[in-house]
Amino acid sequence: MHVPAAAPVKANVKHLLGLLCLSAAFAEISVTDLLRGVEERYNRPKTMQVLFEQSLTGAGRIGQRESGVLYLRKPGRMLWEYHTPEGKLFLADGKDVYFYSPVSKRVEKSPLKGSDDLRAPLAFLMGRLDFQRDFREFRSKPEGEATYLVAVPKSDKAPYRQVEFLVNASHQIQQLKVHGHDGSLMQFKFSSERLNPPLDDKLFVFRMPAGAELVEVDAEGGGK
Repeated sequence: MHVPAAAPVKANVKHLLGLLCLSAAFAEISVTDLLRGVEERYNRPKTMQVLFEQSLTGAGRIGQRESGVLYLRKPGRMLWEYHTPEGKLFLADGKDVYFYSPVSKRVEKSPLKGSDDLRAPLAFLMGRLDFQRDFREFRSKPEGEATYLVAVPKSDKAPYRQVEFLVNASHQIQQLKVHGHDGSLMQFKFSSERLNPPLDDKLFVFRMPAGAELVEVDAEGGGK
């Protein structure tokens, strides 16, 4: 009987474990570098303008594609100006959030803090981006020449259970997938990003559309 072959097998197993540990270490470094790169890219500018395409599916919803322009100004201001459907908008003025649908002719106003809208994951861009502050778990997976950064929020009260950021080599966010607790999926694709464009403060002041009804909604989603 020949038993000496056990030594090389043990050596190979040890070598394999070493490679796995090394791969895990590199993956951790990669995620850390990715987080830092995205933070450095978006923490410097005071304003941002980007084209977006949006879709919402799941939880009994019929997939619908919308598009427009997103404007951001720090601190705390954000405007989603929809071109499709025309007239729809979502605005945060630093204190409150306004959502207007030209179909219902209804304006919903709610406090910015605690807003349960699925656009909320991008609200962090209105302040100082800090992934470690807002999220507790991170994973990464390659997507062509870009990388998906998967993040789980720290707070159980967040209106979403998971966010996926598609980040390119320049640390630019090209796509965002927001997974809701109800099984819904809101996706955004971004293009033509401009950092520090001149944006007038008046852009972030809400003006009631003619004939629209104003409904104030509290943080729990109930009307006042």
